[in-house]
Amino acid sequence: MTQRISEVVRNTNETKIRVRLNLDGTGQGTLNTGVPFLDHMIDQIKRHGLFDIDIHCDGDLEIDDHHTVEDCGITLGQAFAQALGDKKGLRR
Repeated sequence: MTQRISEVVRNTNETKIRVRLNLDGTGQGTLNTGVPFLDHMIDQIKRHGLFDIDIHCDGDLEIDDHHTVEDCGITLGQAFAQALGDKKGLRR
């Protein structure tokens, strides 16, 4: 079985984000989005899904957390898509 690991970087005018994901992990990782509730929600995904997730985000939080939350979601979704590859053997 191939390793289901990905790393995605997203840089916009508002945010700079790096996500590293291991789908076959143990629920470990470091979350640093700057938005405590977003960190909490992603922590629940990694713990209960047994995914290793590292996220680091520098966003324009002095304005609000909209761009940070949106761009973290986009980047995490891209990391899942990349780690899943061709999705062969995936079951519902």
